[in-house]
Amino acid sequence: MKRMTAAVAFMAVFTLAVCFIMIGSVSEELKARLGIGNAEIGSLILALSLTSIIVQVIVGPLIDRFGHKPVAVTGFLVSSGSVFLLAFAPDFRWALFASVLLGIGAICCNSVGNTLLPVVLFDGKEPARASNFGNGFVGLAFVLTPLLIVTLINDFGLSYPVTVSCLAVLVFSFSAFALLSSYPLVSTGFRLSKAVRLLREPAVLLAALALICYIGLEFTMNGWIKPLMTELLGGPSADNAVRDAGRTLALFGLAMAIGRFITSTFKNLTQIGPGLIAGLALVSVVLIVVLSGTGSPWIAALAVLLVGFAFAPMFPTIVGVTFAKVHPSLYGSVFGIIFSVGLLGPMVLPKLIGDASEGGSVQQSLRMAAAFAAVLVVVAVAIGRTGKGRVARK
Repeated sequence: MKRMTAAVAFMAVFTLAVCFIMIGSVSEELKARLGIGNAEIGSLILALSLTSIIVQVIVGPLIDRFGHKPVAVTGFLVSSGSVFLLAFAPDFRWALFASVLLGIGAICCNSVGNTLLPVVLFDGKEPARASNFGNGFVGLAFVLTPLLIVTLINDFGLSYPVTVSCLAVLVFSFSAFALLSSYPLVSTGFRLSKAVRLLREPAVLLAALALICYIGLEFTMNGWIKPLMTELLGGPSADNAVRDAGRTLALFGLAMAIGRFITSTFKNLTQIGPGLIAGLALVSVVLIVVLSGTGSPWIAALAVLLVGFAFAPMFPTIVGVTFAKVHPSLYGSVFGIIFSVGLLGPMVLPKLIGDASEGGSVQQSLRMAAAFAAVLVVVAVAIGRTGKGRVARK
């Protein structure tokens, strides 16, 4: 049972990542097909983020009431349908609706995957390590989604609708595994009233602030690497510019995947976590500044790769460090509230960059992301100085 359940958990976090990186992976194609600009791409990301916040509050109690199977199947089916819709959207309004569906499917899959992984991996004894290993499949989807799109369009000559539909079919196939699998009785433990009260606790509040910064940064990279690299490579009309920009986005995902798999081998991650986050956030500040100022596509691609490695352990480490400061009975409520609050970051930062780039360039606008990374450094240091306090007790 555990192997099949683990497979569904991996597929769930993989699908989560497909949904989160989908808009960025097809950003240039959507701009050309629908006649839209960077501001509209930012609005699509905003719709995805806002929907995700709402669904995150709802889906935990649904899992507790109906179990993992219906939520997993729903997540895969809605995600597949949203990708199909994005493939054939005739105008911006339909693309916006597809983005809303992406948020619904993503969070259903997120809740299923991230509640099952700590139970089915490593005998349920190392939740932070299990989270890092399982979320390596997030990085894997970050690689395969943009890489598959640019390869099928540019190397195999498939049309945009057919290419994106291939991804939709892949996600749809996961629903069969979800239907056939059996699931342990694992409660998400999410209670909205309890979760909101937990924000008064310093450890939980700081984790939420850290995720506002981090998730905002991750969505920014997912959404704007391809347009940024397209600019640096001479624009969408330049030979192979969109193709190579998509490959650079895949490079970011590759670094994320490798970094998370490597981090999953660290057995003292909880102890070194705050210092690791602070150090990597500081490195990210430097790399984003370089990325926003260089005129060389090669230097930009190297910076993207290194940012991927720097970002890789941040999300699961923030969650793992926070869990170490709370009673296990509160894990569901803590995760639900810090993730929901964290999704405020991608509601703000990617949209700001999209709007600002309409009057300039994505590269110049990316400097706002360096400010988010700098705030994350400060928050990570504060996390390291915060003890368990009252939330260590039930």
